[in-house]
Amino acid sequence: MALSGDWTSEFGDTLERAARSLTEGATGGEAGAKGPVVLDLSGIGRLDTAGAVAIERARRAITARGAEPRIEGASRPHARLLDEVSQAGLELPEHTRTSPFVDFLVDVGRVMVDAGRDLVSGIVFLGEVVAALGRVAMRPWRFRGTSLVNQIDQIALRGLPIILLISFVVGAIIAQQGIFQLLQFGAATFAVDLIGILVLRELGVLLSAIMVAGRSGSAFTAEIGAMKMREEIDALRVMGLDPIEVLVVPRILGLVISLPLLAFCASMSAILGGGLVAWAYGGVSPDVFVARLREAIDLSTFMVGMIKAPFMAVMIGVIACIEGLAVKGSAESLGQHVTASVVKAIFMVIVLDGVFAMFFAALDF
Repeated sequence: MALSGDWTSEFGDTLERAARSLTEGATGGEAGAKGPVVLDLSGIGRLDTAGAVAIERARRAITARGAEPRIEGASRPHARLLDEVSQAGLELPEHTRTSPFVDFLVDVGRVMVDAGRDLVSGIVFLGEVVAALGRVAMRPWRFRGTSLVNQIDQIALRGLPIILLISFVVGAIIAQQGIFQLLQFGAATFAVDLIGILVLRELGVLLSAIMVAGRSGSAFTAEIGAMKMREEIDALRVMGLDPIEVLVVPRILGLVISLPLLAFCASMSAILGGGLVAWAYGGVSPDVFVARLREAIDLSTFMVGMIKAPFMAVMIGVIACIEGLAVKGSAESLGQHVTASVVKAIFMVIVLDGVFAMFFAALDF
């Protein structure tokens, strides 16, 4: 079998077809062909790694079919390149046929294993954070109050406008849809009950947590991930400082302090938006709205949302910091972990909200 022309990467598809033709021609198209096969490379002009890989694959395929290939006529550079490729552990691709159902089960199993590992790593990391908090409590002078104040400024003050705006709009939408449906029964004033209970128990804290997860959680992951890429975290360890104590504790404490405040402000904004729409769209005057709201809610309605906020804050902070510390040394890894941080945090916030809903329902609270 005489080979000729240039076997280089610019002819990638042609090389693959030539390698297949070479295999079929050398073995006569039969899987059990026997006998010696000589591959004459004296007619090859240029040869690069892509061409050498194609020839090596053809040689191995011919060997697998029972023939005995031998390469002759190669120049010294070509022979050296072919020898390097043959020693590189090149394996022929195995085309195994599997059932789509089996592939689906494999994917489900892989997801469950990854979820279990994430759960274990989250519990371990939470333990490290608690230990760091204990060390800070024992030695208060080591705590960086400036960092905590900066985190509260970044999370609460700078995030407040967008949270107020979104909550106002959502409250207005709930009021409009509630009044539209209740008007059919002549009970438009009951929309006030819907707004007050839904906003204070669920939507105020949930909207705030989702916004904080997307805004501050991603920022935490990006900041810590960038420090990991630049080896600044290793430098902290060399200096005798604990990265958990320096980087993680102020961020989680900032979230724990900021999220309840944001949830309260979001609830007030949503109630304001709902009250304005109820006044303009349903004819519910402000004094009637306030009187009805006072009858519909009590302290427990308000406390349900406030109790959830610190737990959601810890969940967001732990996930964001774990993903930031898991960043490798590339920008692609940083982007992947920032995306994973936001998705996991929002998912876990919603799951945690559902768990609290069942818990308070069981307590009739």
